[in-house]
Amino acid sequence: MSANFWPLLALSVMVSAGIPEKCDGRSQARSMVISRQGIVATSQTLASQAGAQVLARGGNAVDAAIAANAVMQVVEPMSNGMGGDLFVIYWEARTGKLYGLNASGWAPRGLSIAFLRAKGLSSMPQTGIHSVTVPGCVDGWDKLHARFGRLPWSDLFKPAIYFAREGFPVTELIHGGWQAAAGKLKGTFFLPGGRAPETGQVFQNPDLARAFERVASGGAGVFYRGEIAKAVLRVSEQAGGTMQASDLAEFSAEWVEPISVDYRGWKVYELPPNGQGMAALEMLNLMERLPLGGYEPAGAEALHWKIESQKLAYADLRRYLADPRFSTVPVGGLLSKDYAAARSALIDRARARCEVPFGNPSKPLGDTIYLSAIDRDGNIVSLIQSLYNSFGSGVLVEGMGFHLQNRGGLFEMDADHPNALAPRKRPFHTIIPGFMEKGGVKIGFGIMGGLNQAQAHAQFVSNLVDHGMNIQAALEAPRFTKMTFGGCDVMMERRIPAEVRQKLEAMGHKIEVLSDYAGQVGGGQAVMRDIGSGVNFGASSPRKDGAAVPEPAPYFETKPARQ
Repeated sequence: MSANFWPLLALSVMVSAGIPEKCDGRSQARSMVISRQGIVATSQTLASQAGAQVLARGGNAVDAAIAANAVMQVVEPMSNGMGGDLFVIYWEARTGKLYGLNASGWAPRGLSIAFLRAKGLSSMPQTGIHSVTVPGCVDGWDKLHARFGRLPWSDLFKPAIYFAREGFPVTELIHGGWQAAAGKLKGTFFLPGGRAPETGQVFQNPDLARAFERVASGGAGVFYRGEIAKAVLRVSEQAGGTMQASDLAEFSAEWVEPISVDYRGWKVYELPPNGQGMAALEMLNLMERLPLGGYEPAGAEALHWKIESQKLAYADLRRYLADPRFSTVPVGGLLSKDYAAARSALIDRARARCEVPFGNPSKPLGDTIYLSAIDRDGNIVSLIQSLYNSFGSGVLVEGMGFHLQNRGGLFEMDADHPNALAPRKRPFHTIIPGFMEKGGVKIGFGIMGGLNQAQAHAQFVSNLVDHGMNIQAALEAPRFTKMTFGGCDVMMERRIPAEVRQKLEAMGHKIEVLSDYAGQVGGGQAVMRDIGSGVNFGASSPRKDGAAVPEPAPYFETKPARQ
């Protein structure tokens, strides 16, 4: 190793990751995880550890991400599961190519606006069998592994099977989420002794262990055409649902091209509709109209501009987002710089606007888990997976140990709306993975929390690009979120100074103050590759129970140097 290697490495890390030369008095609570090996970051440490061990067994980032996601379904069952959907951005180091995978399911063929109106419903149900769409997760795993995986498929589910059968101690924040959703779980084994398991209580799910064993041995076909499919159809029929065998058997996840914008020299990627990633990119275009680097990141001026940018982007999101196989979504127009210039003219620098119109881009001018994985070769997986609301629809697949998602609740009952419910149509989707790059620095990132996600992505990017934070600090930094369309209401973490909140309230913002590290603004994960140094970085938000865990180095395999 050359004598000047470490100084060059230190300089490269500081420049690419935004690390201050002096670390005393820093505002972030955790340090980044830094390793020449792979790293897996999830919202539960057992899942992160499982992914890291898969890397140590010779797996790559795809293998690790699937294994970690499967464990997450055991240890955080309210937030994700085989009954939900999945989206992935994958960066392949060898070719430098970026891939997108949309594994979101469609509405059953028999589920329509007319069907629901005949049932006396005037709005989309948010729970129960009529909120269920076909789960896309397992087919997404299958397509991702078939194209990029390295280890045998069956090996990837061993950690999940172990924890489901042997049990795991419930962690703090997951306990809170479990307890809050207890009303959906009455009469099921998810409430041992009639209550949510306590922090530290060991919970077992042998039914889910058996379901994973079937998937491990029989592949995705077991889920969509075999024994698990039959169990899904049986519970649907018993509940009066419309799901048919063909709805499951004919579903296929879709490879898609990521969409992107340039943000002050960084290229930021999201997946195209039916996910809300386009709102994060539009918001960044609007934020770019103000030189935010010249303002305090948690100052009133910067926050006001970001909040007003969110309102404009989300007005367009509500109006235009839909399944592009059914409706024309003007993504190109919405993401153009000229459109951002025109829309940003609606922002009053001194006053909040409580109602903003959607734009016309044709004129010339989403409870979730997120995980990221990076391997020693630099391949990056940015993966998000969800049941939508906590424990999804509340419909438990008997004998299989998992719930079906309620993603259909995001359809519209207005037949003229682009996102109107229709058979075999995919709904508006809140879950989005993110990716960004500049030169030799590649970052896979994501932040959870329904409609929080696009605005949280934009704030994370701004923290990195405008304010020079590293990936851990950018995840931890105090954020705002607005979970409604329209109005001047906005939620903020208490760490945003009181004097700043007072200035914003004087501008017309109606602020709800949250805790210091509030779940409402979303936990997240990030991994980064510095190609120049070959070093990997990982970060995990303190708003969740998880951690970024590095792959163990092969120290036990290394022969001692000759004496």
